[in-house]
Amino acid sequence: QVQLVESGGGLVQTGGSLRLSCAVSGRTFSSLDMGWFRQAPGKQREFVGVITWSGHVTSYADSVKGRVTISRDNAKKMAYLQMNSLKPEDTAVYYCAADASTRLRFGVQPDYWGQGTQVTVSS
Repeated sequence: QVQLVESGGGLVQTGGSLRLSCAVSGRTFSSLDMGWFRQAPGKQREFVGVITWSGHVTSYADSVKGRVTISRDNAKKMAYLQMNSLKPEDTAVYYCAADASTRLRFGVQPDYWGQGTQVTVSS
């Protein structure tokens, strides 16, 4: 089993920045691809981005490309989502995700989820 705990959400103004963190336990972190999804009220959960287990490859949804960066620290068993130039449409609950297969690289929902952290961008 893998446990994921997100932190770092909050309220920010349009154009501001936030960094979300995801602490991972329960399995060898370095074997997991890590990703982020988000779900806005009344909408389906959508893929934000992924970083491969090695940290060498990242991929992002078009809606956030150029504004977000996913990183990881294998020694600390942490993954991060740095979000810049935030817009009101980025308001959502953000979920950390992990998977030992490659499915996250295709935006497919993974085996493991965090509990989510709320990000609200005010206009």
